[in-house]
Amino acid sequence: MNKKIKSFWQTFRQSIGLTLVMMVMCGLLFPLTLTGLASLIFPHQASGSTVEVDGKVIGVENVGQEFTQNYFLWGRPSAYHYNVYKEDESGKPVYLNGEAFIGLSSGSANYAPSNPNLTNRVSLDMAKFLELNPSVEAKDIPSDLLTASGSGLDPHISLQAAMIQVPRIEKASGISANQIEQIISHHTEKQLFGLLGEETVNVLLVNKEIASTMNQ
Repeated sequence: MNKKIKSFWQTFRQSIGLTLVMMVMCGLLFPLTLTGLASLIFPHQASGSTVEVDGKVIGVENVGQEFTQNYFLWGRPSAYHYNVYKEDESGKPVYLNGEAFIGLSSGSANYAPSNPNLTNRVSLDMAKFLELNPSVEAKDIPSDLLTASGSGLDPHISLQAAMIQVPRIEKASGISANQIEQIISHHTEKQLFGLLGEETVNVLLVNKEIASTMNQ
């Protein structure tokens, strides 16, 4: 009996010891090592991929923002307006277009293709886009300018979606079309290995450079 009790406590101590060692290794040393390596090898990404203007953080590269000004590049639709809201005169939070703030930071409406609400929303967005971009025909509008991503925070659009907005941006900003195209090209992420995926454009980085060019 004593041998069994002794064996039990010995096994128990070993189990506790192993648990503590693994907690320290996996819960402390491993994360600290990865964080340290990331800071050394990828310092920009490790710090959050922040975007700054005059030393002030204006956003991050991997989270989209809502732009509605004609002189800026527009991103994809977002069911929750990229989580950008303000307080109205009564102190209630509202989105920039005046709609009531839902309280969700990300996500999508998840409408089925057969849902009439989706059809109505796309039709309204298309009509508004065509009105403000008269040089574009409906058949030429890329799908990503009319469909929201799953998170509603997508920072990228396709290269085609960016280029068809150049005439509107040129007219509103006073920047030449050639210069705008160069800005877009500068912030275009190429296909992985030249084969996988498609070329995408970071909307925030393009608009940062457009704003800088307009202020020159």
